[in-house]
Amino acid sequence: MFNAQILTLFPDMFPGSLGQSLAGKALSDGKWSYAAHDIRSFTTDRHRTVDDHPAGGGAGMVLKPDVLAKAIDATPHKGPRLLMSPRGKPLTQNFVRELAAGEGCMIICGRFEGIDERVIENRQLQEVSIGDYVLSGGEPAALVLLDAAVRLLPGVMGHDQSHAEESFEDGLLEHPHYTKPRIWEGLDTPDILQSGDHAKIALWKRQKREELTKNRRPDLYQKYLAAKG
Repeated sequence: MFNAQILTLFPDMFPGSLGQSLAGKALSDGKWSYAAHDIRSFTTDRHRTVDDHPAGGGAGMVLKPDVLAKAIDATPHKGPRLLMSPRGKPLTQNFVRELAAGEGCMIICGRFEGIDERVIENRQLQEVSIGDYVLSGGEPAALVLLDAAVRLLPGVMGHDQSHAEESFEDGLLEHPHYTKPRIWEGLDTPDILQSGDHAKIALWKRQKREELTKNRRPDLYQKYLAAKG
């Protein structure tokens, strides 16, 4: 079973959205589990201090290395130690797929200006980013990462092919979708989708995926072309 050990200053933020819908049902069914640990509980001083001023000066505060390292060392886990960080490697579908294939992970949710660099080095933390922007803390990013991984666990989506044509699964964005009514506000569903010709429908989907990717994410499209040779 996939297990996530989460280190955070705000454990009540979990499971959050992961307690609802597919992830929530999978959690109730025992397909995955989590534990959110309060970093502050590993302090030893009367004020439960978790941060201090950055060495060399500067704005904000930095999570103390002794407190965070103690939290990491005291928390059993399986899989990689991930630090949610805007300077980390971008989260990709390939990474999520590899993570979901394992037994779990530890996720450290940073706060303030970040954490002491020595903890990253000495505890071999792998920095992961969900985008080129800054959040108030790593908790929302951790929820995003776990949502992406949990939905790929066996039995969570209910059908192994449910994500086969999703965005990023093979380097392309997803094709457009339509449903009933066939005509809505004067707009018709493409005739090909009503034809019953599964081969032509599959070709249409592939063409639309390529067109969308080329127009909206040329960076992905070039990688797709390179992979095709």
